[in-house]
Amino acid sequence: MRLILAAALALASAGTVAQMPSAPPGSNNPAAVTGGTYTADPNHTQVIWTLNHMGFSPYTGIFGDVNGTLTLDPKNLSAAKVSMTIPVSKVTTAGALSQHLLRPGKDGGKPDFFGANPADATFVSTKVVVSGQTAKITGNLTLNGVTRPVTLDAKFYGAGKAPAMMGGKENVGFSAKGTINRSDFGLGFAVPVVSDAVQLDIAAAFQK
Repeated sequence: MRLILAAALALASAGTVAQMPSAPPGSNNPAAVTGGTYTADPNHTQVIWTLNHMGFSPYTGIFGDVNGTLTLDPKNLSAAKVSMTIPVSKVTTAGALSQHLLRPGKDGGKPDFFGANPADATFVSTKVVVSGQTAKITGNLTLNGVTRPVTLDAKFYGAGKAPAMMGGKENVGFSAKGTINRSDFGLGFAVPVVSDAVQLDIAAAFQK
């Protein structure tokens, strides 16, 4: 107990406690967004995918450690550009599926899914149509060596400046949804027992 109290007093004397904001520094007010080029925050950007597992239940996995850039001008949002790189090799699921997704093909044959050492997936925007705080973002998704057009329904989530103790950078974040067919990307193993359609739920965080 004495050690805990001493540590708390030390933090307070250093000003750490005083620097902690009393409310979230981000706001869903678009006026908080400033123009420029932002870099994706890999620790807070996730691509969450969900499919229908045999009609019994939804099954969800995550791609994290996402990198990329966002360039925007609040006065001309339709000219915004986004480019993202998603490390497929770092896919995470609740169980053994992670290993299956990255399993090489038997006897040198075609793998069921991505196989060993898969290339990163990429998304590069080609068109942005803005309506209020939402937008339809169309771009080219390259996954498993196949490139297809994909449209995402995006929504502004929040913006603001992080506290100095957390880097003090300007941040902006969005959520987005979309649906792809995995067979379009050569990943049709077990269709239709497991759904072809994959729902994407994306949390995109950027820092300047």
